[in-house]
Amino acid sequence: MIVHKTSTFPASRKKVFHYLQKLKTLQYVAWPFATFEPVDESDPVWKPGSISSYHFRLFGLIPFGTHTIRIESFTEDLIQSRESNTFVPTWDHRIDLKVVDEEHTEYTDHVEIKAGWKTVFVWLWAEAFYAHRQRKWIRMLKRSKWKSEKS
Repeated sequence: MIVHKTSTFPASRKKVFHYLQKLKTLQYVAWPFATFEPVDESDPVWKPGSISSYHFRLFGLIPFGTHTIRIESFTEDLIQSRESNTFVPTWDHRIDLKVVDEEHTEYTDHVEIKAGWKTVFVWLWAEAFYAHRQRKWIRMLKRSKWKSEKS
């Protein structure tokens, strides 16, 4: 099953890409639907060919195995990862970033999920999760813009 969500973010593509490179951004936009804590307690460097693993918890409470992210592409245009965890063998995630203008970026999450009989339940959760993530992204970017204008 596929999750496909698109939003216009109030920031340049360069700024969105800058935030995408940080684990803290993932942790912020995922909360409270999910938490990601590095297995080896290091800050990952996401680049093509890199593999990183995380202790994954649903709603910050329910252990949901180890989530592994394998980066295939990591550019300002496209981020492509092959992801999986103990309960979801396929979680292939693509993020497309398209310039709208100097201060706006079209951000799309496209996720293919395969989890056997659990697929429909994981997909329902993922639909809510990615809508939540994009709302939190927008809030974070608006707050970041306001802070930079006040400085």
